[in-house]
Amino acid sequence: MSIEPTIPTAVAASALASAGGAPRRRGRPGHDLTSVLNASVAVFIERGFDGTSMEDLSQRLGISKSAIYHHVESKDALLGLALDHALTALESAAAQTRGLQGSAVVRLETLLRRSVEVLVDRLPYVTLLLRVRGNSEVERDALARRRRIDRFGADLVTQAIAEGDLRPDLDPAVTARLLFGLVNSLTEWLKPDGRHDPTPLGEAIVTMAFAGIRA
Repeated sequence: MSIEPTIPTAVAASALASAGGAPRRRGRPGHDLTSVLNASVAVFIERGFDGTSMEDLSQRLGISKSAIYHHVESKDALLGLALDHALTALESAAAQTRGLQGSAVVRLETLLRRSVEVLVDRLPYVTLLLRVRGNSEVERDALARRRRIDRFGADLVTQAIAEGDLRPDLDPAVTARLLFGLVNSLTEWLKPDGRHDPTPLGEAIVTMAFAGIRA
Protein backbone atom coordinates (compact mmCIF):
# COMPACT_ATOMS: atom_id res chain seq x y z
CA MET A 1 0.00 0.00 0.00
CA SER A 2 1.24 3.46 -0.78
CA ILE A 3 1.15 6.42 1.55
CA GLU A 4 -0.78 9.14 -0.20
CA PRO A 5 1.24 12.33 -0.54
CA THR A 6 -0.15 15.14 1.57
CA ILE A 7 0.05 18.70 0.36
CA PRO A 8 0.33 21.07 3.34
CA THR A 9 -2.27 23.77 3.78
CA ALA A 10 -1.51 27.19 2.37
CA VAL A 11 -0.65 28.41 5.84
CA ALA A 12 1.65 25.47 6.52
CA ALA A 13 3.27 25.61 3.11
CA SER A 14 4.21 29.25 3.48
CA ALA A 15 5.59 28.71 6.96
CA LEU A 16 7.67 25.58 6.53
CA ALA A 17 11.38 26.14 6.20
CA SER A 18 13.41 24.10 3.78
CA ALA A 19 15.78 22.86 6.50
CA GLY A 20 14.20 20.08 8.56
CA GLY A 21 10.65 21.14 7.88
CA ALA A 22 10.59 23.35 10.96
CA PRO A 23 8.02 26.13 10.68
CA ARG A 24 9.69 29.52 10.39
CA ARG A 25 8.72 32.98 9.30
CA ARG A 26 10.12 36.41 9.94
CA GLY A 27 8.23 38.30 12.56
CA ARG A 28 8.59 40.96 15.17
CA PRO A 29 11.81 41.12 17.18
CA GLY A 30 11.95 38.57 20.00
CA HIS A 31 9.56 36.01 18.50
CA ASP A 32 9.55 34.23 15.18
CA LEU A 33 6.92 31.72 14.13
CA THR A 34 8.94 28.85 15.59
CA SER A 35 9.02 30.32 19.10
CA VAL A 36 5.34 31.24 18.89
CA LEU A 37 4.48 27.73 17.77
CA ASN A 38 6.64 26.02 20.41
CA ALA A 39 5.01 28.02 23.19
CA SER A 40 1.54 27.48 21.76
CA VAL A 41 2.00 23.71 21.58
CA ALA A 42 3.07 23.65 25.23
CA VAL A 43 -0.06 25.56 26.25
CA PHE A 44 -2.31 23.39 24.06
CA ILE A 45 -0.94 20.30 25.82
CA GLU A 46 -1.36 21.84 29.28
CA ARG A 47 -4.83 23.31 28.85
CA GLY A 48 -6.24 21.47 25.86
CA PHE A 49 -6.73 23.16 22.51
CA ASP A 50 -10.38 24.04 23.13
CA GLY A 51 -9.50 25.32 26.60
CA THR A 52 -6.79 27.65 25.30
CA SER A 53 -7.55 31.22 24.25
CA MET A 54 -5.40 33.63 22.30
CA GLU A 55 -5.17 35.61 25.54
CA ASP A 56 -3.59 32.54 27.19
CA LEU A 57 -1.04 32.37 24.41
CA SER A 58 -0.23 36.06 24.56
CA GLN A 59 0.36 35.80 28.32
CA ARG A 60 2.66 32.80 27.89
CA LEU A 61 4.64 34.55 25.17
CA GLY A 62 4.61 37.96 26.83
CA ILE A 63 3.37 39.65 23.68
CA SER A 64 0.06 41.09 22.54
CA LYS A 65 -2.54 39.08 20.66
CA SER A 66 -2.01 41.31 17.63
CA ALA A 67 1.66 40.29 17.65
CA ILE A 68 0.59 36.64 17.46
CA TYR A 69 -1.75 37.45 14.59
CA HIS A 70 1.25 38.92 12.80
CA HIS A 71 2.49 35.34 12.45
CA VAL A 72 -0.75 33.36 12.01
CA GLU A 73 -4.34 34.20 11.19
CA SER A 74 -6.00 32.11 13.90
CA LYS A 75 -5.64 29.58 16.71
CA ASP A 76 -6.72 26.87 14.25
CA ALA A 77 -3.88 27.88 11.96
CA LEU A 78 -1.43 27.38 14.85
CA LEU A 79 -2.88 23.93 15.48
CA GLY A 80 -2.65 23.07 11.79
CA LEU A 81 1.02 24.01 11.68
CA ALA A 82 1.77 22.04 14.82
CA LEU A 83 0.02 18.89 13.62
CA ASP A 84 1.60 19.20 10.19
CA HIS A 85 5.05 19.38 11.81
CA ALA A 86 4.45 16.01 13.47
CA LEU A 87 2.67 14.35 10.56
CA THR A 88 5.11 15.27 7.80
CA ALA A 89 7.90 13.55 9.75
CA LEU A 90 5.78 10.45 10.42
CA GLU A 91 4.68 10.31 6.77
CA SER A 92 8.29 10.61 5.67
CA ALA A 93 9.26 7.71 7.94
CA ALA A 94 6.46 5.61 6.42
CA ALA A 95 7.40 6.54 2.85
CA GLN A 96 11.08 5.73 3.45
CA THR A 97 10.12 2.39 4.96
CA ARG A 98 7.89 1.55 2.04
CA GLY A 99 10.80 2.09 -0.34
CA LEU A 100 13.01 -0.45 1.41
CA GLN A 101 13.78 -3.91 0.09
CA GLY A 102 13.37 -6.97 2.27
CA SER A 103 10.69 -8.83 4.13
CA ALA A 104 7.58 -7.16 5.47
CA VAL A 105 8.47 -7.94 9.08
CA VAL A 106 11.85 -6.22 8.71
CA ARG A 107 10.16 -3.17 7.19
CA LEU A 108 7.61 -3.20 10.01
CA GLU A 109 10.42 -3.20 12.57
CA THR A 110 12.08 -0.36 10.68
CA LEU A 111 8.84 1.63 10.69
CA LEU A 112 8.61 1.29 14.46
CA ARG A 113 12.21 2.41 14.95
CA ARG A 114 11.76 5.42 12.71
CA SER A 115 8.50 6.32 14.40
CA VAL A 116 10.37 6.38 17.71
CA GLU A 117 12.98 8.67 16.17
CA VAL A 118 10.27 11.09 15.05
CA LEU A 119 8.56 10.99 18.43
CA VAL A 120 11.79 11.77 20.30
CA ASP A 121 12.76 14.52 17.86
CA ARG A 122 9.33 16.19 17.84
CA LEU A 123 7.97 15.04 21.19
CA PRO A 124 5.62 17.97 22.03
CA TYR A 125 4.20 17.99 18.51
CA VAL A 126 3.54 14.23 18.45
CA THR A 127 2.07 14.45 21.95
CA LEU A 128 -0.37 17.08 20.71
CA LEU A 129 -1.19 14.98 17.64
CA LEU A 130 -2.13 12.02 19.84
CA ARG A 131 -4.65 14.17 21.71
CA VAL A 132 -6.56 15.22 18.60
CA ARG A 133 -10.16 13.99 18.59
CA GLY A 134 -11.60 15.38 15.36
CA ASN A 135 -13.44 18.38 16.76
CA SER A 136 -12.59 20.62 13.78
CA GLU A 137 -11.67 20.38 10.13
CA VAL A 138 -7.98 20.77 11.04
CA GLU A 139 -8.22 17.90 13.52
CA ARG A 140 -10.20 15.68 11.14
CA ASP A 141 -7.58 16.20 8.43
CA ALA A 142 -4.85 15.21 10.90
CA LEU A 143 -6.75 12.08 11.91
CA ALA A 144 -7.19 11.09 8.26
CA ARG A 145 -3.44 11.40 7.73
CA ARG A 146 -2.77 9.31 10.84
CA ARG A 147 -5.15 6.62 9.59
CA ARG A 148 -3.21 6.34 6.33
CA ILE A 149 -0.07 5.60 8.31
CA ASP A 150 -1.97 3.09 10.47
CA ARG A 151 -3.25 1.33 7.34
CA PHE A 152 0.29 1.10 6.01
CA GLY A 153 1.37 -0.58 9.25
CA ALA A 154 -1.59 -2.97 9.06
CA ASP A 155 -0.68 -3.84 5.47
CA LEU A 156 2.87 -4.68 6.57
CA VAL A 157 1.42 -6.99 9.24
CA THR A 158 -0.78 -8.66 6.60
CA GLN A 159 2.24 -9.19 4.33
CA ALA A 160 4.37 -10.51 7.21
CA ILE A 161 1.64 -13.04 8.05
CA ALA A 162 1.49 -14.15 4.42
CA GLU A 163 5.29 -14.53 4.40
CA GLY A 164 5.13 -16.74 7.48
CA ASP A 165 6.99 -14.35 9.79
CA LEU A 166 4.03 -13.52 12.05
CA ARG A 167 1.33 -15.73 13.52
CA PRO A 168 -1.60 -16.39 11.16
CA ASP A 169 -4.21 -15.75 13.86
CA LEU A 170 -3.25 -12.08 14.29
CA ASP A 171 -5.67 -9.34 13.30
CA PRO A 172 -3.54 -6.94 11.20
CA ALA A 173 -5.40 -3.76 12.17
CA VAL A 174 -5.40 -4.56 15.89
CA THR A 175 -1.77 -5.66 15.79
CA ALA A 176 -0.69 -2.47 14.05
CA ARG A 177 -2.55 -0.35 16.60
CA LEU A 178 -0.95 -2.22 19.49
CA LEU A 179 2.51 -1.80 17.98
CA PHE A 180 2.05 1.92 17.39
CA GLY A 181 0.51 2.12 20.86
CA LEU A 182 3.82 0.94 22.30
CA VAL A 183 5.58 3.74 20.47
CA ASN A 184 3.01 6.35 21.41
CA SER A 185 3.18 5.39 25.08
CA LEU A 186 6.60 7.05 25.19
CA THR A 187 4.82 10.43 25.26
CA GLU A 188 3.54 9.57 28.75
CA TRP A 189 6.97 9.59 30.39
CA LEU A 190 9.58 11.15 28.13
CA LYS A 191 10.43 14.73 29.09
CA PRO A 192 10.31 17.37 26.32
CA ASP A 193 13.50 19.00 27.62
CA GLY A 194 15.30 15.71 28.23
CA ARG A 195 18.03 14.16 26.14
CA HIS A 196 16.75 10.85 24.86
CA ASP A 197 18.53 8.48 22.51
CA PRO A 198 15.89 7.03 20.19
CA THR A 199 18.04 4.05 19.17
CA PRO A 200 17.84 2.01 22.40
CA LEU A 201 14.21 3.04 22.84
CA GLY A 202 13.36 1.77 19.37
CA GLU A 203 15.30 -1.45 19.90
CA ALA A 204 13.55 -2.08 23.23
CA ILE A 205 10.12 -1.70 21.61
CA VAL A 206 11.00 -3.93 18.66
CA THR A 207 12.48 -6.59 20.95
CA MET A 208 9.48 -6.55 23.28
CA ALA A 209 7.00 -6.67 20.42
CA PHE A 210 8.64 -9.30 18.24
CA ALA A 211 10.83 -11.38 20.56
CA GLY A 212 8.95 -11.04 23.82
CA ILE A 213 10.39 -10.39 27.26
CA ARG A 214 10.38 -13.88 28.73
CA ALA A 215 13.81 -15.37 29.47
